[in-house]
Amino acid sequence: MRHFIEELEHLQQKLLEEAGLVEAAIHGSIKALVERDEGPAQDVLRNEARINQLEVEIDETATRLLALQHPMASDLRLIRAASKINTDLERMGDLAVNIVERALGLLQQPVVKPLIDIPQMASLVEFMVRSSIDAFVKRDADLARGVLASDDAVDDLRDSIYQELIEFMQRETTSIPASVNLMFVARNLERIADHATNVAEDALFVIQAIDVRHGRELHADEKAG
Repeated sequence: MRHFIEELEHLQQKLLEEAGLVEAAIHGSIKALVERDEGPAQDVLRNEARINQLEVEIDETATRLLALQHPMASDLRLIRAASKINTDLERMGDLAVNIVERALGLLQQPVVKPLIDIPQMASLVEFMVRSSIDAFVKRDADLARGVLASDDAVDDLRDSIYQELIEFMQRETTSIPASVNLMFVARNLERIADHATNVAEDALFVIQAIDVRHGRELHADEKAG
């Protein structure tokens, strides 16, 4: 039993390491964009391999625990949630790399406009990512629900950015390449927020044994039935 508990703690520690790298990747990708600085972009690209390595290690650990320990109830929910969060974190890392690639492309293009709305959106997305992981680690249901409530605000910011860039492209056709890159940045940020929402949903599954996906709320017992 003690070995099983140690394995669970090890699983969570690796998940926290992965989360830390992903948070840094998101922050670095936006820093590279806003400051037009290749340095943070290269840091994100270098750390991608470690994120991918951790995804494999976490997946292997979770699979081994499920196969050999046959966990029940809360431990089973924890391992299942950790496995799903692992996947979401790795995808967030990929999306941060996508942003970096757009940022590097923008270095070769003239500045379209002052970047105010995208950093604002990024700040909210980073908050969602950090809060979703904190909710899982601290078993804080209120924090998890706060992340879910923030998703609509991210969507609104994305729509606002799209609209502004479309209007800008209509006025200044020379701005189209850079504007398209910025639209993809906003899209990738919105997708990161979606993954953070998934993590918050998994946190609620661990904490309260409820499934809140697709706007519904089912207890694990009801779901099983």
